[in-house]
Amino acid sequence: MKTDYTNRATTAEIRTRFDNDVERFSNLDTGQLTTIDAPLTMDLCTSAAQYINPAATELLDIGCGAGNYTLKMLSKTANLNCTLNDLSLPMLERAKERVMAQTTGTVATIQADMRQLELPNSHFDIILASAVFHHLRDDADWELVFSKMYKSLKPGGSIWISDLIAHDSPAITQLFKDHYGAYLETLGGVEYREKVFDYIAYEDTPRSVNYQVDLLLKVGFKNIEILHKNSCFAAFGGVK
Repeated sequence: MKTDYTNRATTAEIRTRFDNDVERFSNLDTGQLTTIDAPLTMDLCTSAAQYINPAATELLDIGCGAGNYTLKMLSKTANLNCTLNDLSLPMLERAKERVMAQTTGTVATIQADMRQLELPNSHFDIILASAVFHHLRDDADWELVFSKMYKSLKPGGSIWISDLIAHDSPAITQLFKDHYGAYLETLGGVEYREKVFDYIAYEDTPRSVNYQVDLLLKVGFKNIEILHKNSCFAAFGGVK
């Protein structure tokens, strides 16, 4: 049965929320607070990219926010040419400012919905996608974007995804909702837990790791690796 997404946040609503939250997302201690193991998954994704593509020169950061993942990547592979994409112009402007201070390479920005990106073929060595794909809605959206990512990578290039995920089993879904809820309560009590759950229910449509791995393989990726999973969050990727 086809899922009804009419009661979900619009792209404009999501953009507005991030437009108004640049300062928080410019700070690793606050911007990733609701993400379990955020520092670990950032380190693993960028390390995987470094090890798979040690001679990289071209980086694409999808849904870059304030640029934290690109900055982490630059700390391991210096002076990359960086292409930054985000829906929010204020986020992009902050990311560009921060990234330009850390690379002698070029820094380009693309303000666009990731579904509407027009990217050069076989251009990037590394793609980073943190906390962005969970905004995709139906299967067509997911396959469109994953195909775009594959086509834009050079042969041997890699994509590394860190994101909120769903689960295929209803019982396991409940297990990890309870687990995540308990984590959120340690941050701000029951009220905070419900606030986070409410905006996830309104804005986000994550898919399982199984779904995304199958899709990566379908569009052509190989050497799929699961770097980390804890509760409702996972880091994984593959090579073209």
